[in-house]
Amino acid sequence: MKWRAKILMATVPIVFFTGAALTGIPFENAFANGSAEKNVVIERIVAYLKGKDVDMKEDKLKAVVHKVYDEAEQYDLDYRLALAVIKVESNFKHDVVSRKGARGLFQIKPSLAKYIAKDAGVTLNGDQSLHEPDKNIKLGLYHLSKLVEDFKNLPTALHAYNVGITKTKARRAGKGEPNTTFTKRVLKEYEKNLSVLPERDDTER
Repeated sequence: MKWRAKILMATVPIVFFTGAALTGIPFENAFANGSAEKNVVIERIVAYLKGKDVDMKEDKLKAVVHKVYDEAEQYDLDYRLALAVIKVESNFKHDVVSRKGARGLFQIKPSLAKYIAKDAGVTLNGDQSLHEPDKNIKLGLYHLSKLVEDFKNLPTALHAYNVGITKTKARRAGKGEPNTTFTKRVLKEYEKNLSVLPERDDTER
């Protein structure tokens, strides 16, 4: 596991459990035999999310899970963290718009999207592009990965995701880790995901 993933894991207590209860095969072997087992895990992730009141058609949810899983690997992020952020931000509603204009699964503001789109490899065609799951996921994970890299602390990175980098840096002087409603909700959701969903096998990398 690479350094960034280690930083993330160190900030959240892990609840251990029997992986076979969810997948029917031990989690330590879940990815050992390639795509067939990966698809089994994807199916179980979808089932887990549907049990958490995620209101999305199963085929679309499966596509979102696949995209999150694959894109998270590209940025060396835990896919379970990505799912936690989406759950808190939008509850997997790709067309939701916040009062401040943030859009889509990761609740990306149009101004931020325009700023990071080129580096994230995303072509935007107006604000409606942020309601396209593939583009929103790429932008969200790119942005989150940069925050984790910059702050090297998950609660602080999540706080910056929520309120912005400038406010987060201003707050850090003489203060400990942020303990806001948003960070607590995401960390709680992440902890739940850690206790139920399998870690990616490093042999896949």
